[in-house]
Amino acid sequence: MTTLNDPPDSPCIGVCSTLFDEVCKGCGRTAAEVSNWVFLSPEEKRAIWERITREGTAMRFVREKSPATRD
Repeated sequence: MTTLNDPPDSPCIGVCSTLFDEVCKGCGRTAAEVSNWVFLSPEEKRAIWERITREGTAMRFVREKSPATRD
């Protein structure tokens, strides 16, 4: 499990939607955050990691319920 103390280099999971959406459905970053990621400071990256983790809506954080646990 990823922690904010030791996150991967990027939140990207290879399911990009920034060509069609302002916020990527895969990682939860905005199109600007995705395109500028390599230029951001460690503090800026950490702030983004904290936000997308708190929001928890991107595919990176959402696990599909199994058929037995669906409502």
